[in-house]
Amino acid sequence: MAKIVAVTSCPTGIAHTIMAAEGLEQAAKKLGHTIQVETQGSVGTRNTLTDEAIAAADVVIVAADTRVDTVRFIGKPIYESATEPAIRNGASVIEAALASAGAASAAAPAAKKLKIVGITSCPTGIAHTFMAAEGLEQGAASLGHTAKIETQGSVGAKNNLTADDIAAADLVIIAADTQVDKTRFAGKRLYETSTKAAIHDGAALVRKAIAEAAVAGAATTAKLTPEEQVQQAKAQQAAARTGVYKHLMTGVSYMLPFVVAGGLLIAISFALGGINVYDDAHKGTLGWTLFQIGAKSGFALMVPILAGFIAYSIADRPGIAPGMIGGMIAGAIGSGFLGGIAAGFLAGYIVKFLSDNIPLPRTLAGLKPVLVLPLLGTVIVGLLMYYVIGEPVAAALAAITQWLKGMQGANAAFLGLLLGAMMAFDMGGPVNKSAYAFATGLITSQTDPIYGPMAAVMAAGMTPPLGLALAALLFKNRFSLDEREAAGATAALGISFITEGAIPYAAKDPLRVIPALMLGSALTGAISMVLGCQLKVPHGGVFVLPIPNAVTQLGGYIVAILIGTAVTTAALFFLKRPLEAKAALKPAGAH
Repeated sequence: MAKIVAVTSCPTGIAHTIMAAEGLEQAAKKLGHTIQVETQGSVGTRNTLTDEAIAAADVVIVAADTRVDTVRFIGKPIYESATEPAIRNGASVIEAALASAGAASAAAPAAKKLKIVGITSCPTGIAHTFMAAEGLEQGAASLGHTAKIETQGSVGAKNNLTADDIAAADLVIIAADTQVDKTRFAGKRLYETSTKAAIHDGAALVRKAIAEAAVAGAATTAKLTPEEQVQQAKAQQAAARTGVYKHLMTGVSYMLPFVVAGGLLIAISFALGGINVYDDAHKGTLGWTLFQIGAKSGFALMVPILAGFIAYSIADRPGIAPGMIGGMIAGAIGSGFLGGIAAGFLAGYIVKFLSDNIPLPRTLAGLKPVLVLPLLGTVIVGLLMYYVIGEPVAAALAAITQWLKGMQGANAAFLGLLLGAMMAFDMGGPVNKSAYAFATGLITSQTDPIYGPMAAVMAAGMTPPLGLALAALLFKNRFSLDEREAAGATAALGISFITEGAIPYAAKDPLRVIPALMLGSALTGAISMVLGCQLKVPHGGVFVLPIPNAVTQLGGYIVAILIGTAVTTAALFFLKRPLEAKAALKPAGAH
């Protein structure tokens, strides 16, 4: 005895639809089979097939004169017919369907059991997040598949997907009502929907995802523009971050827009009202107002944002409030940038510990991320910052500040060499970002800012792409066709202070390219520091140089950049080997 499900439909949706259903039902009864028939007519769908019925069926019969959506039947043998044969001789239709199903089963292996991974997330991060995950897991299981679902809720990510989980997955399903980072799923078949769809009918969603999933963006490097290659490199660097560095860089990445906006507004205010625009004598002027926006608001938020998002990276949303409040305290007691980092890590790990170790009944679970964790975390972090951490960090920061201010001659040159080499070492990686974060922290001090290291860092960050672009134009036999064609875009990235523009070149020949870049950048940083160049703007490349008072020793600063670019170009000439004539005409990576 076979289990059969069927769908009947005709254009009018009345007579032939019902007659075909009756013909199939009567024939199945005579033949000793069980059948459930869904009719799709003008009065709507009747006797709708359930997921359980479809899963248990040996064959699906579609007797229709109109188009019928068969997505939900994926993995099942389907026999299609018009309504008339089902009306006239339902038995022959059933026998043909069973024969077809038997032949298909004999000819093909059983449907593959898929490994599914997914993410669920909702704005509150409580009920719908977990209900959607449960719906997907149960839906996948009912269809014979396995599923591991990561929940991104208000208390942090749970059941985290590992790199091995993702690598082994056949399908990725994201059921979310919030923005979810899909970077780690590049190259995988991915389907996106809402939590509602997963909660309503997990099995139907899984079938639809199997049918409609598309491969997440993973274009080959050879086909990408230089700008796209840079973005891809940044995404890969972000995905590779782990542990303490990941948390620190999360904070820095959220902090940077505040620093850049604040710094540029300060520079513009100086251009409008002079170096003393912040004095009360200028109160009410546009320059004074822009300074207040940039320095008193933009820069004032830098440390709290840094601390808050370090904590967010560790403990998710419950960590933000304790982290930001800890960052505010760091600014108030004079521990500055270093205090903000300390507050962020304290808040993150304290809140995570509390989250893992405070059990609450399910009825009160919603209070945990919005009340319990922020309150307790803020109290503990605040007390530690005031009574334990704050003053020692403030003293350390003051000592570093005085040491940097006293730097002259060889000491200044050494610091410039070190910062410059760090900027070129990994071009946007951890070493580069550490140098940049160090310089940024110094210029954003509310009490005693230091601008020399920032000048060295930005100059040294511009020379790698500029040197590569110039070398590609001058020494064509050392670069492939696509590298030479990208030289213009690389130069544009260089003058904009986007060091990552050098990554596509360095990735293809790191042992020769990176030392050349470090040599030029180190020399640029040293020259900038020795000449006493100061930069009051944390980003912008050459576009901020014309702003009055943004850079001191402007002529020397430009010379430092030009010398570093020239040295990088010369080093590339000596270190890079000429390509064979044919290779130089091919795109990089071509064979």
